[in-house]
Amino acid sequence: MKRLSIIFAAVSLLSFKVQPKIFTTNTGMINFRSEAPLELINAESKELKGAVDADKRTFAFRIRIRSFEGFNSPLQKEHFNENYMESVKIPEALFSGKIIEDVDLTIPGVYTIRAKGILNIHGVPRERIIKSDVEVKNGMIKIKSNFTVLLSDHNIPIPRVVKEKLANEIKVELTADLVRK
Repeated sequence: MKRLSIIFAAVSLLSFKVQPKIFTTNTGMINFRSEAPLELINAESKELKGAVDADKRTFAFRIRIRSFEGFNSPLQKEHFNENYMESVKIPEALFSGKIIEDVDLTIPGVYTIRAKGILNIHGVPRERIIKSDVEVKNGMIKIKSNFTVLLSDHNIPIPRVVKEKLANEIKVELTADLVRK
């Protein structure tokens, strides 16, 4: 009988799966801002999708380019999608990689982390380290980040005719609430 109990305990332990600590979002927000001498452009999307694996400290985020709204006119949005971002040909921007800090994102607290990975915009991948503020609370990970993107780094051309209306340096603000899957 004792031997049967030991076998049952061993089988129970082997069949016990450790659940991965994966947090996801489908409603993160990205706002970008171009501050050029002749024009200020703001656009926002609430369709940021992403996942963070707290065990491996890895992440992956993507945003559909056509999901951005705002702009100063419908024509400006059309030019953004067709002439600059070529969103039919390259429909998404991606950022994936690893969290540098050795932090347990399942323990409640406020952390400043650096996300190191490949930022792929307009089909041009660039290695980046992006600083983010993270709050872990009630089983949720809240991420806030502000960073810049140079259009020239991602081969996004600025035609001469709009050079004074479109900045090369774009300010990006990201917020996302990720819940455990």
